[in-house]
Amino acid sequence: MRPDATFALLTQALAVQAVRIVQSNDDGWAELYIRSFNDALRASGHDVLLSAPAENKSGSSSLDVEPSPRKSACEYDSCPANSGPVGLNETRKDLRWVNSYPVTAMRYGIEQFAPEQFNGAAVDLAVSGPNVGTNLWLQVLFSGTVGTAVYASGKQGIPAIAFSGASEGALAWNTLPVPARSTIYAELATRLVNELVSGGAPYLPDKTWLNVNFPKVSDTECNDPDQFKWVLSRINPGLLSGPDVSTCGGNARLPEENTVAGTAGCYISVSVGDSNDKTTASKEQQQPVLDRLSGFLSCLP
Repeated sequence: MRPDATFALLTQALAVQAVRIVQSNDDGWAELYIRSFNDALRASGHDVLLSAPAENKSGSSSLDVEPSPRKSACEYDSCPANSGPVGLNETRKDLRWVNSYPVTAMRYGIEQFAPEQFNGAAVDLAVSGPNVGTNLWLQVLFSGTVGTAVYASGKQGIPAIAFSGASEGALAWNTLPVPARSTIYAELATRLVNELVSGGAPYLPDKTWLNVNFPKVSDTECNDPDQFKWVLSRINPGLLSGPDVSTCGGNARLPEENTVAGTAGCYISVSVGDSNDKTTASKEQQQPVLDRLSGFLSCLP
């Protein structure tokens, strides 16, 4: 992480309401995006437990299967061959892997590892990602990153956020120098977490989760966290659903995630998802999120 970004997060930590977070993804526990986000959350003062698959399990949706012992090394040789069904970083026990699917890793994090990590205290928030690549509309149904957030919110009653970034290219946790896309996504995701929890619990309505998609980071555009704007959106087209919350000129329909992603500029889509079916949550469920994040959100041009 850039020195100025680290200083900013450390400064923010003095004013942030620290919470207990379980973090996962579907790209694997040793992928760089998840580790940069983990660093940023911890620098902001949160108590974070990472529990993610031992290897890339992208596209596994909501599959949940008990882990089995590994025969080969974990991704990027981050664990040795012939390891057990679960493991951890020997020097940091808050970094854990599960040899199964993303939802299984989140389940183990919440039920098996969190009681030790948090001394029996409840998990406050679940986060997933940032995913390497977007999770928009139809991608949502197949995403393991989304699956972990839907599981945490729908099955465990824990507010959850799934983060995804359009800049692709998986990298190992120890890649140096760390590319700007990884630190920028980490800083942005941490800003949203801090904003969401700043008003105290409950952070989200029951059985809802946030689907957040970052645009691409390049050398010439969207290369500074302060350039980005957050837009409340919906996951799927609203042809058969009721009206959305009224915002940005009083429209009764929020922009679709794909519309936000296709708009020139550094716009981030933030959709309130229904944990029952992975579609857009109702107007009644969107309203508390709009109320909480209203000062954080912007409108499309």
